[in-house]
Amino acid sequence: MTEKINFEGWPNCIRLFNAEIELIITTDIGPRIVRMGFISKQNFFYLAPEHAGKTGGSEWKIYGGHRLWLAPEEIDLSYYPDNDPVSYRVEPNSIKVTQSKEITTGIVKEMEVSLLHGSNRITVLHRLINQGTGEIEVAPWAISALAGNGRAIIPQEPFGEGNEYLLPARSLALWQYTKMNDPRWSWGEKYIQAHQNPAHNTEQKIGILNKQGWCAYALNGELLIKKFPCIPGALYPDYMCNNEVYINENLLEIETLGPLTKLQHGASIEHVEHWLLTKAQPAETDEDIDSNILPLINTFLELT
Repeated sequence: MTEKINFEGWPNCIRLFNAEIELIITTDIGPRIVRMGFISKQNFFYLAPEHAGKTGGSEWKIYGGHRLWLAPEEIDLSYYPDNDPVSYRVEPNSIKVTQSKEITTGIVKEMEVSLLHGSNRITVLHRLINQGTGEIEVAPWAISALAGNGRAIIPQEPFGEGNEYLLPARSLALWQYTKMNDPRWSWGEKYIQAHQNPAHNTEQKIGILNKQGWCAYALNGELLIKKFPCIPGALYPDYMCNNEVYINENLLEIETLGPLTKLQHGASIEHVEHWLLTKAQPAETDEDIDSNILPLINTFLELT
């Protein structure tokens, strides 16, 4: 079901909801999903208080929520402002929002959000369309700015040793400001975990080629699971990363990326995430995640 509402000062938002969960997509700016959570419960997304309800202007604003960017990260390519209204089409269980063509890149960004009736499963389709005059090489970059004091869980590749495992399993990208000994990281045998802690005001980021195709965020007894593709043979940005995690003092971003693609005029590329919102609070040990969370994740992966 859908309805039009005012949310956080944006008067033209679309609320997409069923009996348990809701999403709010603003049409005053975007494309942006500015709320996702159980009805009357916490918002899984971080929203910057200084930007709530703001529109217009030529400077890019963080806003928060879930957004669509262009990779690889460059000021002129990625930071095009999404401060203006978007066009939209509402269906009973979905909404499609479309940004006007970017002046600098010629790209049109679209986001289609679907919520299954009677289910906690959400599909978010991200689309880039080249309406510029020439070819452009880009990758779709889906970014969720998540509320603070939570914990991201990223699967390691299955352990293996011996002559059958002579080659590396995947890439791990580090940024200039990444400190592997920062206490917000937990490097487990089966899982990498990233903690958002408001007491730490420095930035951290890693990227991986996530061939397991999922990651999760635990927040106050609730769990968001994301499923996304890893396409064999595809060329991904940032030293072959399709999954990245960024942390600062306000938020933790879970980011997924599609492959780098040369788009001719009129061509497009799509990148799809599947989300599951459930109630769970996994402990920080690999054993607890294996026993209490992994069966749920495996069932979700089979359904989508």
